[in-house]
Amino acid sequence: MERLRNAGIEPGDSEEVRLSKSLLMLATGLASVAIMVWVALYWTLGPVISATLPLAFQLLLAGNMLLYLRTRNFEYFRVSQLGLFLFLPFVAQWSSDIISSSGVLIWAMLAPIGAILCIGVRKSIGWFAAWAILTAISGLADWYIADPMFTPKPIVPTRTTIVFFALNFIAFSIIIFALLRLSIGMNRKMHQSLQVAHQQIKIEQERSEKLLLNILPGSIADRLRNSDKTIADGFADVTVMFADIVNFTQVAANMSPSQVFAMLNRIFSAFDELAEHYGLEKIKTIGDAYMVAGGLNEDLSDYSAAVADMAIAMRELLRKDFAINASHLEVRIGIGTGPIVAGVLGKKKFIYDLWGDTVNIASRITSEGVPGMIQCDTMTYHRLAVNFDFHEPQTIYLKGKGNMTVYRLIGRKGVAGDAEAQGAADPNAPAALT
Repeated sequence: MERLRNAGIEPGDSEEVRLSKSLLMLATGLASVAIMVWVALYWTLGPVISATLPLAFQLLLAGNMLLYLRTRNFEYFRVSQLGLFLFLPFVAQWSSDIISSSGVLIWAMLAPIGAILCIGVRKSIGWFAAWAILTAISGLADWYIADPMFTPKPIVPTRTTIVFFALNFIAFSIIIFALLRLSIGMNRKMHQSLQVAHQQIKIEQERSEKLLLNILPGSIADRLRNSDKTIADGFADVTVMFADIVNFTQVAANMSPSQVFAMLNRIFSAFDELAEHYGLEKIKTIGDAYMVAGGLNEDLSDYSAAVADMAIAMRELLRKDFAINASHLEVRIGIGTGPIVAGVLGKKKFIYDLWGDTVNIASRITSEGVPGMIQCDTMTYHRLAVNFDFHEPQTIYLKGKGNMTVYRLIGRKGVAGDAEAQGAADPNAPAALT
């Protein structure tokens, strides 16, 4: 049975084609077995019933199947085999009549049923219509020739006719049951396979979604998925922060690549947790520099204060948590506030980035800072002065900008501690990071 079901199946066949081939091959095999039994029974009855027609039926079915296995033309095999199932039972019936043919006409129903299973519901309507028309023609012809005056005495005993009538219906029902059982079973397996595939696709989709959200802000990721247009936005007011690890190159020079990576990964992963805690957008890392922005979404109203709180928490993290900062590294931080342009560059290995004078100022006051200091531009100072303490303003020279006033952030007002290194991490921040 297994070899019969799999005969003719090609490696590249779809599940639907595999099912059609299995059903048609199984129908052919079961019908051939039934016909072999019929031929054997007919031969035991001697000349009373001719075994020629069923033997010819079997040879035609088997020959057509062998032709298919040789040519692999399934479309021809499907139509021709269903045609044999449809017409040959009528030929057997026309050789006698409906009653004395022992219900052999029922075998023709294999054609429309096989068409439903192997071709499709819509195309099977024509096969059923052909079966109905041929049945009506046969019944009408027998009606007119059934006059007792002209009907010869049947040569087949009535009891024999009844036995074969029952056998025909039983054999046909067994074949139909086997075909339906196989079809439902394989469809169930196909459905289960589709469910498994759907679940795997869902898992991969969630993984891709998570990866995309790790690269881009949520709103930008949505726009990138739903449109091929260039993503570029202008923001009138954004607070940008750069954090630069001091003397990183000298410290890393005495380490292996894996040690350098592990060190940076620990620090920047801790920074990522802080950014998530304060509701800020991590933009990117550039070597040993870390860039964060607030004000790119509407989730946070006082984003400048959130950036300042994160800067203080980052500084305190490196000073106190030596499980993360085993090399006792320090950080320089610069914060600038103002208009920027944000967007996604490129089509491959794209990145969401920020441009504008605000970004340049934040970057340059970072590089001109001293270890452990958080330097802010004038706009940021005015935004934070109510709630945060600052040192006296200082004037520094920035390349391309000239002299600029900067303010060194101490911490939130009312927080006790050393005035030079005072930190004021959010009391609700994760304990391991503060």
